[in-house]
Amino acid sequence: MKMPQLCLPKVALKTKLVEGTTQVFDVVRKKYFVLTPEEWVRQHFIHYLNTEKNYPIGLMGVEQVVKYNSMQTRADIVLYTTDGKPKMIVECKAPNVKITQDTFNQIAKYNFKLKVQFLVVTNGMQHFCCKMDYEKNINCFLEEVPAF
Repeated sequence: MKMPQLCLPKVALKTKLVEGTTQVFDVVRKKYFVLTPEEWVRQHFIHYLNTEKNYPIGLMGVEQVVKYNSMQTRADIVLYTTDGKPKMIVECKAPNVKITQDTFNQIAKYNFKLKVQFLVVTNGMQHFCCKMDYEKNINCFLEEVPAF
């Protein structure tokens, strides 16, 4: 399966073919996963956060379970502070999926519990980053994802 060029730095991802299915190595979870368009974006964004923004791999969680009401949901990427507090949630979509209000609603559900400082939504082509201000109950969009 040919994956599209993303609006992220190029990365030589480690892949292998298993029974006709391409799998990609996740440096955070330290194992291979089926290479879907969403996983393509997630893996590129993990490398971007690590190499361009200096977030340590050890402070990243992938597919983190987040309870919302009685449902168990999974946040694509959660970045933590050195003292283990969630700092940023990243929601990844496939490159052909438009970023809509529903995408922001989805990440807001995760944040209802985690109360992070930054929310990021990406489809690999477009990236949106919000800084949350809980005291003033506002958020503002940033030009780029803040560095670690």
